[in-house]
This record gives sequence, structure tokens and C-alpha cells, in this order.
Amino acid sequence: MAEQQTSAVKSADRVLAILDLVADSGPVRFTDVTAELGLPRSSAHGLLATLAARGYLELDEETKRYGLGLSAWRLSQAYSGHSELERHARPLMEELAAESGETVQLARLEGIHNVYIAIAHSPRPMKLVSHVGSRLHAHATGVGKMLLAGLSPDEARRRLTAQELPRLTDRTVTDVDELMAVLASVREAGHAEDQEEYVEGCRCVAVPISGRDGTAVAAMSVSMPAFRCDDDQALAHLKRLRATAQRLQRLTSS
Repeated sequence: MAEQQTSAVKSADRVLAILDLVADSGPVRFTDVTAELGLPRSSAHGLLATLAARGYLELDEETKRYGLGLSAWRLSQAYSGHSELERHARPLMEELAAESGETVQLARLEGIHNVYIAIAHSPRPMKLVSHVGSRLHAHATGVGKMLLAGLSPDEARRRLTAQELPRLTDRTVTDVDELMAVLASVREAGHAEDQEEYVEGCRCVAVPISGRDGTAVAAMSVSMPAFRCDDDQALAHLKRLRATAQRLQRLTSS
């Protein structure tokens, strides 16, 4: 019985890993699944066939790639955990994007990743391009570091040491002790920055969005190309961002 339960849990974990891979990477081939997740071919074939049969994946017969299916979309529509926050945030974010001329993003923390739940794109031709649902490594982004700083130091360290942290640019901090020092500074300052740590040529500033109990439930950022953001401009964006976050917190706490 114990062996059967272990096998069932492993299969469930593999199914979720496949869905995460497709959600993060877009449509994937069979070989992408086996290579990225290290799954045996026989197991991957069976799991993909099951997910496709249940409508959670769709196979494009021409490209032989699996993408998310209608059942995955239906499941996502049932989630309402941040609907109120998003509803209040969206018009404020659009206003801030127009005022700053840069992209504004709202994210929540999932493990050691930040997931974007709302985005207001910059009106400028050259801008950061991302989409709702994107899941990024939190140790390398402004919103991610802001959200990690909202955890207790013990919990933040536990999450950061649970798996290897990728170095995404030459500026990415991957040493856990150094990251813990960064998070301490973020807590003290009340804001976080990404100095081209996730993508070369991209900077951002981020602040927390606190819930009714005062703990951070999300983080909001202004992201911009590094060439048009010196330190003075970053401070100006941060000032606008703080004002927007305060307005949002008043709306969601009333």
C-alpha cells in the first residue's frame, strides 16, 4: 500500500511539473518534456496522453507541440484569490504607467518565484514585455526580493536553500548568505531594486502591497530599460510607486 501511495504521489508531482513547464515555457515538444523534467519516455508519453485526453493539454498535430488546453483555462478561471486586489489595482497601474511612461507589474509569491497577476504596459515603443501568469525567479527580481523580504528570515532562508538558484546575468546574486543580507536591507528600506539582475539592460523598483494585517500580500514594480533610468529617475519612479501602493492599500482595506 505504501509503495502504491508513493507511486501515486510521484505521478501527481510529474503531472503538475508538466503543466508548470508548459505554462512557463509555452508549447513544448515531447523531447522538451523528457529533457527538462528528466522523465522516462514511457512515463512522459502516458502522462501527456492523459493530460491531452482530459483537455488540460492540446497537441498541435502540425508542430507536434503540447500547449495548455481548455480544461486548464477553465480551472484557472475558478481561482479568485486575488480578484479583488487585481480589480482595484488595474486602473491605478494604468494611470501610473501613463504617468511614468514605464511598465507597471503586480506580483505574488509562489515558493521562490514571483507570479505576475496584473500588468500595465509602457506606452513607449521600447519597453519591458511580459504577461500575466509569468513566473520568474524571485531572487533576481525587484518584486521577488520585496516579497521574499516579507517572509520571516528563517522561512526565506529555507526557501532559498531548497534548490539551486540560477545566475541569470553577471549581476545576479545566488549566494544565500548574501541574499539574506540583501533582504534585510530591503526590509529596512521598504523597497527593492533589480539592477539588471534578471535581464541585462532592465532595471526596476518595487514596493510591498500590505494586507489588512500589515503583512505583504503582493508587490508592485515599475520596470524600465536601464539606458533611460539613472538614479534620479529611479527615485522619481519610486516616489510615484509608493503613492500608488498607498492608494491601493486604502482601497483594499476599506
